[in-house]
Amino acid sequence: MNELFRRNLIPLIVATALFMENLDATVLSTSLPAIATDLGVNPINLKLALTTYLLALAVFIPASGWMADRYGAKNVFRAAMVVFALGSIACALSTGLASLVAARILQGIGGAMMTPVGRLIVLRTVPRMEIIGAMAWLSIPALVGPVLGPPLGGFITTYFNWRWIFWINIPVAVAGLILITRYIPDVREDAPSSFDLTGFLLVGPGLSLFLTGVTLMGVELVSAETSFAVTIAGAALLVAYVWYALRTPNPLLDLRLLTIPTFRAGVVGGFLFRTGLGASPFLLPLLFQAGFGLTAFQSGMLTFTTGLGSLVMKTQVAKILRQFGFRRVLLLNGAVATLFVAVPSLFTVETSVFVIIALFAAGGLSRSLQFTSLNTLAYADVPPENLSRATSFAAVGQNLAGSVGVTIAALGLEFAQLTLGGGPLALAHFPPVFVLMAVVSSLSLLLFMRLPSSAGASLLPTDALKAAEPAKGVARLTEGPLP
Repeated sequence: MNELFRRNLIPLIVATALFMENLDATVLSTSLPAIATDLGVNPINLKLALTTYLLALAVFIPASGWMADRYGAKNVFRAAMVVFALGSIACALSTGLASLVAARILQGIGGAMMTPVGRLIVLRTVPRMEIIGAMAWLSIPALVGPVLGPPLGGFITTYFNWRWIFWINIPVAVAGLILITRYIPDVREDAPSSFDLTGFLLVGPGLSLFLTGVTLMGVELVSAETSFAVTIAGAALLVAYVWYALRTPNPLLDLRLLTIPTFRAGVVGGFLFRTGLGASPFLLPLLFQAGFGLTAFQSGMLTFTTGLGSLVMKTQVAKILRQFGFRRVLLLNGAVATLFVAVPSLFTVETSVFVIIALFAAGGLSRSLQFTSLNTLAYADVPPENLSRATSFAAVGQNLAGSVGVTIAALGLEFAQLTLGGGPLALAHFPPVFVLMAVVSSLSLLLFMRLPSSAGASLLPTDALKAAEPAKGVARLTEGPLP
């Protein structure tokens, strides 16, 4: 097979997994009010169906890099897709909130291995100077999920039954398994380090307890004292992990990677940015269905344009980054994307549908540029031997951001109900929450301001950064293929 064709094909195949995850998440978010009605639970309590999936991702992702090095990225990637498909089947067969949450955890275990291992495959098979384009190709099929998800989920939920939304993943998984088996190379480290069991037993339960405790706040499943105790126990384990990781040569999540400025900006700045945006899939369906009284299908036909805008931007990301550089794009575009997070706070029942669609499409353009820039910059200066640890670390941060974003938004809605009047969710409860999430996203700009103007230089042509000052202390990697 032609080498150039193979290099372009690999990101597209890997993106099959991202397509499943994004389609599943956006379809589920659109259907939350209908699922709540069917299961007889408060729509806000269904945040558990979103956060437990993200929680499972955060707990098991730290082991993904080591497993890829030990058993081969191809084998782990293929097995993860099977687990995710089995979790989808379990979701379709769930009969209550508890069984739905358990099935989502199974999905999360599969998803924990799919995304970081797939990204690792791309990083190790594509030459460094082609990584920006590869990351854009990697994201295009994944963005089809957010485009198709809201209208498809709304249509199925309105005219059929929400359970059918989970069966969509099965044919996609089958196609992905066939392509992986045929075209994906088996990349792995020749001599992987031993598994950090102590680190896993600290960071896994720590993340699990901390996020579970925070998520249970405001949900009438356990007492406030219990949720507080669980949160504190998780925080204690995480503090113990930080102490341990800084004294261990090869920890599961290597915190020393944060000393690399580009990695720190991509992961920490990306966490803050994603936390604000991560609440949108949870808030928007509730806004349009509980606040505006729309059907799930009508809601989906409004929100899908965000994914459409993201899809269009992916073809222009490389050109924009080469012209302006990472720092300028992250700062200016980050400010614009943050404003779009707050835009729904201005919506009323009189707001034109065309205005809403246009704003969502524009917001999709902006956030797509920011996401791809962050995803690419994070690995610009990571040594090749640390890539597996870096992809695991970054993936944990991305998925934690989504879980924290949903949790903050849910708590914000509950506080708004308490202060603005009890009863069912109403339109008046949403504006302050959208503003709150925009403020959280804007904090990421503080990280991007500290980047040197030549950040990400190893990924860009020399002439794209000829006016930039050289970054001190940041070693540029070779421009050849990653091992």
